[in-house]
Amino acid sequence: MEATETTPEVSFVVPLYNTGEGLQRLLDVFRALSLPETWELVLVDDGSVDGSAAAARLAVADFPAPVTVVELARNFGEHAAVLEGYRHARGEFVVNLDDDLQNPPGEAVKLVRHLRESGAEVVYSRYAEKKHPWARNVASWLANCCATFLLGKPQDLYLSSFRALRRDLVERIVVYRGPYPYVDGLILGATNRIATLEVAHVERQGGQSGYTPRKLIRLLLSLLFDFSVMPLRIASVLGVLLCVLGALILAEVLLETLFVGQRQLGWGSLMGALAVFSGAQLLMLGLIGEYVGRAFLTVSGKPQSLVRTLTTHMKPPSA
Repeated sequence: MEATETTPEVSFVVPLYNTGEGLQRLLDVFRALSLPETWELVLVDDGSVDGSAAAARLAVADFPAPVTVVELARNFGEHAAVLEGYRHARGEFVVNLDDDLQNPPGEAVKLVRHLRESGAEVVYSRYAEKKHPWARNVASWLANCCATFLLGKPQDLYLSSFRALRRDLVERIVVYRGPYPYVDGLILGATNRIATLEVAHVERQGGQSGYTPRKLIRLLLSLLFDFSVMPLRIASVLGVLLCVLGALILAEVLLETLFVGQRQLGWGSLMGALAVFSGAQLLMLGLIGEYVGRAFLTVSGKPQSLVRTLTTHMKPPSA
């Protein structure tokens, strides 16, 4: 049977964002990939403004494996792009990796091998030495701490964007259509068969990271408000504690009035207490408002992603 008619065993999903000259380096590395299994490449352009999607469509015309180029209508974020790539991937094993080649395709093959042998449904990579900038390392550490506290993630599991999944797990998580996706939250909610594998992490081959402080904050907010109600529970506990504190202060005032008499002292402490109580109330209202707002956007149909064009290039026939 021709390769164009078969379903590939492995799908490599790569989100692109203003990849520029790095696109050719990325494709050259995949051209040189030696893999006994049949495989395909799924490129998801996440609203690039440098023509990455058009360049990808031209560059893969003679690619040695099937390629799908998905162009999103605008920038929806890495997690939305990865989920869209999962929806177009056909392989029994799906690996997603970044376009900066800090995760070499050869290491992706190791993840697939480990996934096949371990019986797990997902294999996360872990790095002996990360080559990311310190700011991104700090953000990743914070996100992992939040995931441990909010989502029940095992403490020894590092959530990396370099991961390999089985087809069954992919099909379970791509049904999520909420406007603020968090892939790791979906995975943790869909399986407990999780394995890890140490892989190499190399220096960025060129360009600049697409992560910005704003995007990192948005990711943390998605983790907080879309996959956990823990902030509401914390707000409830805070409200109870403040009520108890208020009752104690009121009891102290009453006892002082009965046994000592009224005094005019305490204006500063009164203002301080009011500021604390008012701030706590505004914080709890803000938490509730964030949940209500996200629920409204979900119900009103805010899209997770929108595909502008979808182009498929099949493997050219053998000479």
